[in-house]
Amino acid sequence: MAASSANENSDKPRRTVTSFRNFVSQNHDSQFPAESGRYHLYISYACPWASRCLAVLKLKGLDKAITFTSVQPLWRKTKENDEHMGWVFPDSDKEVPGAERDHINGAKSVRELYDIASLNYTGKYTVPAVAEVLWDKKLKTIVNNESSEILRMFSTEFNHFAENPCLDLYPPNLRSLINETNEWVHHGINNGVYKCGFATTQTAYDEAVKQLFDALDKCEEILEKQRFLCGNTLTEPDIRLFVTLIRFDEAYTLIFKCSKRLIREYSNLFNYTKDIYQIPGLSSTVKMAHVKQNYYGSFPSINPLGIVAHGPNIDYSLSHDRHRFS
Repeated sequence: MAASSANENSDKPRRTVTSFRNFVSQNHDSQFPAESGRYHLYISYACPWASRCLAVLKLKGLDKAITFTSVQPLWRKTKENDEHMGWVFPDSDKEVPGAERDHINGAKSVRELYDIASLNYTGKYTVPAVAEVLWDKKLKTIVNNESSEILRMFSTEFNHFAENPCLDLYPPNLRSLINETNEWVHHGINNGVYKCGFATTQTAYDEAVKQLFDALDKCEEILEKQRFLCGNTLTEPDIRLFVTLIRFDEAYTLIFKCSKRLIREYSNLFNYTKDIYQIPGLSSTVKMAHVKQNYYGSFPSINPLGIVAHGPNIDYSLSHDRHRFS
C-alpha cells in the first residue's frame, strides 16, 4: 500500500492504487516465471517503499539473479512539453553517486518505462512518488509496481537462485501476526509520517501526530520483550518499519514535523534500528544523501527554498543491545 496524504485537501502528490499487479512465480508455466537474469528492479534510495524491496533483495542474496538501478533523488520534469515532476535517471553514472543511467531501456525517467510498458497507461503522470518498478527484460514490460508485493515475491519465489534461501520473512506459523503487524505499522508509522508532514489543518496534524507516536510507543513496548516485532526472528514487518525509522531523525523530524520525540530517544527502537542496519547487506540500501536531498528538495509546498538541514549524521554501525534476546 502506498503513502497517501493526511486528508483530501493535502497538496502532496497522492499515490493511487498501483496498476501493474502481476506476479513472478516458481511455476514454469507462469506468464512471469522466476528466472535468473530476467528481471530488473528500478528503485529510489530516497523512497522507503522502494528501499524495502531492495532490502529484501539484499537479504535473500538475489544480487546475481536480479539486477537493479536507482534514479537520482530529486524529482525533475519528465518531459519538456508538460509540467509533470517525477523520478528521473541521471545523465551519467557519475553525476549522482549511487544513481545510474538506465542501461536496460535507455529511459530518461520512470515515466518513460510506463510508456514502454503500455502506450495507454496514464496513471503514472499523477503519481511521481511510485519509485519501485519490477521490470521483465524478456517481455519488455512492468511486472509489478506495488512494493509490498515485490517484497513478498523476492522473499518466496526466487529461493532456487537466492544465496540465503532459508531466510523466510513470511513463515506460515507467523502469517496471521505478520499481517496484523503490517497493517498497524503501515497506517500508524509508514504512512503516519506523511500524514503529519502534509496535514493542512492543525486538527489533522494533531490527530496524525498522536497516531504516529502511539504506534511508536507500541513498538517500543513490544521490543522491550523480544528482539523483533513478531518474536526473535526477523520478519516482513521489521523491514517495513526499518525503512521509516532510518529516515526519521534525519528527515521526518524536521521536514514532516514529527518532532515530538526522536527515535534515538527510544532505547529499544534506536537499538533495534542499529541491529537491523547491521545485518549484512542492509547498510548498502541506505544512502542518506539521497534521502535528505529528496525530502528537503522535492516538496516546495513545505520547504519552498529547498534548503537541506545539516546533521544529525547518526552512526548506525555503533554497538547495540539487541543480542540479549539471542
